[in-house]
Amino acid sequence: MFQRIFAIIQKEFSQTLRDRTTLAIMLSMPLLQLILFGYAINTNVRHIPTVVADQSLDHSSQAYINDMVNSGYFDIVQSASDQTGAVQAIDAGTAKAGIVIPPDFAEHVQRGDAQVLVLVDGSDLFTSQSANAFASIIGQEYAINVVTDQIGKAGTLAAGSELPALNALIRVLYNPDMKDLWFIIPGMAAMLLQTQSLMLTAAAVVREREVGTIEQILVTPIRPIELMVGKIVPYVIIAMLNMLTVIGIGVFWFHVPFQGSFWLFIGLSLLYVFSGLGLGLLVSSISQNQRQSQQLIMLFMMVSLLLGGFIFPRYTMPAVVRVIGNLFPITYFIPIARGIVTKGIGFSALGSQVLSLAVYIVVVMTLAAFTFRKRLD
Repeated sequence: MFQRIFAIIQKEFSQTLRDRTTLAIMLSMPLLQLILFGYAINTNVRHIPTVVADQSLDHSSQAYINDMVNSGYFDIVQSASDQTGAVQAIDAGTAKAGIVIPPDFAEHVQRGDAQVLVLVDGSDLFTSQSANAFASIIGQEYAINVVTDQIGKAGTLAAGSELPALNALIRVLYNPDMKDLWFIIPGMAAMLLQTQSLMLTAAAVVREREVGTIEQILVTPIRPIELMVGKIVPYVIIAMLNMLTVIGIGVFWFHVPFQGSFWLFIGLSLLYVFSGLGLGLLVSSISQNQRQSQQLIMLFMMVSLLLGGFIFPRYTMPAVVRVIGNLFPITYFIPIARGIVTKGIGFSALGSQVLSLAVYIVVVMTLAAFTFRKRLD
């Protein structure tokens, strides 16, 4: 009995060692997981991209902004003239937080009744939690410093200084109660679309190559590009139906509000599906067998889940890690899904993400067609 078991073990080892590509993927995956988890997972979000609308432009407002920046939690990336401009920057995704300082800020600080409006992007879970918490703390520290300075200069408290020198009014946009499902559902739709389009397409093409039916199809008058389109269409329909199921359950069962245009979401989702299908065709073209295809898909899904912005904000990751995340279509679609579903923004605010997704489709489809044709030759 032991000899028979040992013979099977030898056979499996021999087959595994011959497939060196699959073996390399299997051995390198734990190391890659450790590195990616170390760089991608960051629940204490720092360096939040922030837009500032300073309508006072005095020494007190500048001191408050400096305190925000020096804390390490807020990075000023642009300025706006008023609250509307700050909200537009958050809508477009160029900023994740906004600071609106009203006119005559210094006078109000001296009287102890100054107020600052802090806007937070509620479509990003960890960003909203960090910005909400630390904006309050920094505001309290600023108020303490102002009162301390008054005591140091006058030797006693100024009239009215028993009142707070600064009241930071924090407003969480799009998700005021910071409900997890409002954040998760759009990301789940993006993840599902990529997973289905990638797995189904890659598995179908590799399976037909292994059993030899793809050669039989190619002896017919059909062209390779026609074969690729024919393989894609059924999985487009399946992926879209599953995506609609997720959105429908989220909206009607879990009461997640759908703020934007449904038809815009459908149109851009269709564009996104083609990007996943192109990636699936590319995987099928470079895979030698179904086992290798499955290993590559698992690797791609793990990396894209960590680096695509589904859970952890991408701006907190090192530049090299963000570049790796750009290799996956989910990176471009998550801002689209959350922008339409959670924020209710339109096409004009999503132009850069849509353009990036369109370019991605052209590149990945070209690579897939070239690799597919070379493999057939």
